[in-house]
Amino acid sequence: MNELPSFPFDRYIRYDELTALLHALAEARPDLMRIESIGKSHENRDIWCATVTNTATGPDCEKPAFYADGNIHATEVSPTTACLYLLRKLVAEYGTNADVTRVVDTRAFYIIPRVNPDGAEVFLSDRPRYLRSSTRPYPFDEEPLDGLKREDIDGDGLMLQMRVPDPNGPWKKHPDDARLMVRRDPTEEGGDYYRLLPEGRLTNYDGATFGVQRNKEGLDLNRNFPAHWRSEHEQPGAGPYPTSEPEARALVAFITGHKNICGAVTFHTYSGVLLRPYGTESDDAFPAEDLWTYQTLGKKGTELTGYPNVSVFHDFRYHPKEVITGVFDDWCYDHLGIFAWTTEIWSPHRQAGLTEGFDKNTKPGSFKFIGWHRDHPVEDDLKLLRWADEKLGGKGYYDWRPFDHPELGPVEIGGWDAVYAFRNPPPQFLEAEIAPHADWLIWHALCSPLLAVHSVETTPLGDDHYKLRLVVHNTGWLPSYVAKKALERKAVRPVIAEIALSPGVELVTGKQREELTQLEGRAYKPVGNAGSNADATDDRAKVEWVVRVPEGKGRVKLIARHERAGTIRLEVPLGE
Repeated sequence: MNELPSFPFDRYIRYDELTALLHALAEARPDLMRIESIGKSHENRDIWCATVTNTATGPDCEKPAFYADGNIHATEVSPTTACLYLLRKLVAEYGTNADVTRVVDTRAFYIIPRVNPDGAEVFLSDRPRYLRSSTRPYPFDEEPLDGLKREDIDGDGLMLQMRVPDPNGPWKKHPDDARLMVRRDPTEEGGDYYRLLPEGRLTNYDGATFGVQRNKEGLDLNRNFPAHWRSEHEQPGAGPYPTSEPEARALVAFITGHKNICGAVTFHTYSGVLLRPYGTESDDAFPAEDLWTYQTLGKKGTELTGYPNVSVFHDFRYHPKEVITGVFDDWCYDHLGIFAWTTEIWSPHRQAGLTEGFDKNTKPGSFKFIGWHRDHPVEDDLKLLRWADEKLGGKGYYDWRPFDHPELGPVEIGGWDAVYAFRNPPPQFLEAEIAPHADWLIWHALCSPLLAVHSVETTPLGDDHYKLRLVVHNTGWLPSYVAKKALERKAVRPVIAEIALSPGVELVTGKQREELTQLEGRAYKPVGNAGSNADATDDRAKVEWVVRVPEGKGRVKLIARHERAGTIRLEVPLGE
């Protein structure tokens, strides 16, 4: 085995370096990890998937699995680092960390660090450009001709804001700190007012009116999944049909082809929250047991990461009358019955001491994480500005500088560098921000169902006949089917038992292959014993066979398997 490569957790890496690191780690520990491409991006880059498990204890496909991905949105590159941190922890701490060793021995991980390599390359290039997701033009294959196009017009390598004097502008300088722009009061007149715009150039400007150009690359890959998908006129960026885009299609094909996946997370930025379904309807739509399970899993996530666990529908809608559809976690849960999450990494607000919504006493549904951008006290802006001054070394918020704009005339350029301060953690904060999430996902994976042997009995019946009895049980916390939604969707089969006979051995009674039942876990047991508990053995299943061994000696192979809970293989000698 080779020495493990060093992973950079204090900067953001491009595609070639990512590819080299993944292959180097797989070469260093081939017993624990392999790397493969699950498809190609729009620009024909490989979408890499790392599979992690101890191959000595069985193949990944015969173990319960956890799935993680990141960077489906072009500018959200810290999710790649979060995936790499989890990956390296699983490999590097195997054999020294008890939880890591147990999870790698008994479960499998599928980790896709960069779903959208094309968009990330644009964002991380020497001349970055803001994209939502894919680089494929959509819905039209043409450049916009009119309006303001965001770009670095003063050549300082940054894309900031422009403040343009305008007597009808909605903004003014804060009286205590002229760097900060605040909203003009509804009836206010007689002051110095401004219009705020992204830094950029105007094309075909008529001297009076203009709009802001949309990117011709208008896709949002996290609107392209099958669950509740809506077309362009209802939800921009969703693509012409579900999984029309190769990146989303690769994920859907991979997950549906790996029925052992029990839980999933997709890493995004930003807000500092753990998001769960539904995005389209209230918690009343859940089977009660699934909601309780989501709440328990989320509670542990909050405990380990400090991120609140919230409902998208109740706490994270962009508009109270609108919903988000075609997203990854809704699809995983609603179609497949997998407990899936969207983790939004990083909150500059929390870093600046804005604790509303993050306080453990926040009532669910009382704080809208997206709503802060629509309205908040100006004191919040002052706290963020102080944080930038004290912690970001002058890189977060820039003083306004005069600039002679070629179309607008005298303007000032400055304000927030949102890409640096908001979109992802600044590099010096990166490792501390992502590290706790690996611990939560390892714990989450250990909650999955796990099929194990309870007992095997061989009873001689005389006249070369033997009775075999196999009892299996689920030693995991979750039931074998994982979620009630999986049963509702008929997305998962029960435990299947099989017997294979060596030459000469005859099956007298019992079935060569038999469907048994689903096995409950410990998830729905009460938290207290009031004297009325009755722990039935619904976590166990029994199967029996009678075989004849005419030559006095023989062997049979017993297999018990469940798509999500794993596979057991036994070889039983008879008459030896």
